[in-house]
Amino acid sequence: MSESSSPSSLTSACTGESEAKREQILKGAYNVFAEHGYEGASMSAIAREAGVSKGTLYNYFTNKADLFGAFVEKCCREKLPPALAPVQKEASPKETLTAVARAMVQLITQPESLMLYRMIVSEAPHFPQLATIFWSHGPRIAIETLSNWIREQTQRGTLKTDDPVFAAEQFFSLCQTRIAHRKRFNMPYDNMAEDEEKVIHTSVSMFLATYGV
Repeated sequence: MSESSSPSSLTSACTGESEAKREQILKGAYNVFAEHGYEGASMSAIAREAGVSKGTLYNYFTNKADLFGAFVEKCCREKLPPALAPVQKEASPKETLTAVARAMVQLITQPESLMLYRMIVSEAPHFPQLATIFWSHGPRIAIETLSNWIREQTQRGTLKTDDPVFAAEQFFSLCQTRIAHRKRFNMPYDNMAEDEEKVIHTSVSMFLATYGV
């Protein structure tokens, strides 16, 4: 081993290569899941799409459910924190909720989010663990984050509710009206920008009419 190639530098290089390979596999998995759904996707097809051998694929993921879980976790880890970031800022409830609503409406109507939703709804009766995986990494975290903020605002006296979790669930449900349902059904949409603003501001107004002080 040369003086310039220390054990720590070699470990870092190997870790970097492993992460890159893992991302390569997850990208391939997205393409296959999007085209064939969960049941129709095979580990062989994912390996081909990712440009790796099946042996390499199984070095990273023990089975298809494990791979799907990692894919969902990756999506949520990348998408959720920016969408929920407004709750960390010092702003009025109206400003915070408006920012969260805008981010959530945009998030749930992204192609990747729509694909996940359709696949889980379609496959859940046969593979209930898929819904559990998705819920754990996505909606549960979003609800917990917003409900914690609502609880804090209630303690400050800017909101009022004895059930912050239920209030958070209601808010996210309001954000899914009109646009999300139509996009999930792959229906044509002509006035999305206009309706997006309507959904955002009406959701906030309705929420504050019930829980505002």
